[in-house]
Amino acid sequence: MQHQRGRIDLTGRDYTAIYALSDIHGSYDEMVAAERRIVEDARGLPGRKLLMYLGDYVDRGPRSSDVLAHLCAPPPEGFDRYALCGNHDDAFLRFLDDPDANIHWLEFGALPTLLSYGIDARHVLFDLGYSIGELRDLTPKAMPPAHVDLLRSLAVAVTLGSTLFVHAGIQPGVALSEQTDEDLMWIREPFLSEGPQLPLLVIHGHTPGSHPVFGLSRIGIDTAVSMGGTLTILKIANGRQTILPPI
Repeated sequence: MQHQRGRIDLTGRDYTAIYALSDIHGSYDEMVAAERRIVEDARGLPGRKLLMYLGDYVDRGPRSSDVLAHLCAPPPEGFDRYALCGNHDDAFLRFLDDPDANIHWLEFGALPTLLSYGIDARHVLFDLGYSIGELRDLTPKAMPPAHVDLLRSLAVAVTLGSTLFVHAGIQPGVALSEQTDEDLMWIREPFLSEGPQLPLLVIHGHTPGSHPVFGLSRIGIDTAVSMGGTLTILKIANGRQTILPPI
């Protein structure tokens, strides 16, 4: 089965603590505050820590460009940081690569993303009369090349022992090697009801709720920060999974 995006296996690496965030959606201030909270919590812990971002950095919120710039910069000292691809990130890149076939991205929370790069899509399309292709041509010119490179490089899964980090979930009972990128970035049911049906604990986002969900061999941490919710920080240390309280 052909996979377009990478899958990373960190099994064997020794982290004293793992922190996970998901579904930033342009909420830059909340993301930076969360990283500060994580660094504060990890202060004094020996060894290296792992910081996992589970995807959806763009769309809906006002500062997508700043979020991507942050992820292009080095992680906090003492941390390894991995950023996975969410369905919104993938849709943005697909629009850049083939705008006519992916015009639906513009109705997918995309307008704030474009505005974060100084492009008012409504004005360009309706007032100036530009075509979709011309709008697309404006976009990479307004983006630092590193942002496009980042979107193109994002993996869809990180495995650490029996813990799997993905954006959305997996097809229950299907071997990881047989999961498509679309499964890992888009799935809801039957994963949400049935869990992975594999000897794995799956940490994911994608499905928003008012609070984190500790489900059947899965933990969902999308708490809708871009829609008035909060940005949940999951901490895994000493074999326990806990939600980090805000400062």
